[in-house]
Amino acid sequence: MEPIDERVFVQHGVDVTFVTFNHEEILGELYVKELEEEIMSVVQQARRENMVLDFCNVKLMTSAFLGLLVKMHKRISERGGYLKLRNIDPSIYKIFKITKLTKIFDIS
Repeated sequence: MEPIDERVFVQHGVDVTFVTFNHEEILGELYVKELEEEIMSVVQQARRENMVLDFCNVKLMTSAFLGLLVKMHKRISERGGYLKLRNIDPSIYKIFKITKLTKIFDIS
């Protein structure tokens, strides 16, 4: 894995880019903004059209982060790729279900 900084790790597969969130909490407007810059940079530079976001370490997440995920999904879909979310904590999954984002995102 290639660390961008301590927030995320990026691994490039054959046809997919994997991003793993390192911190337990994705909270705060500034944190989300910095994370957006890092992740959108990965989306723009990725040679692969497909991306998997691994939330294995995340236990808390601000709703502001949902907007970033929707933005990423749109950008990747426009390029003909897919965005998958995996290892989402059950308490966070409830947010996706309540907001009906489970219909947009491929969550495993």
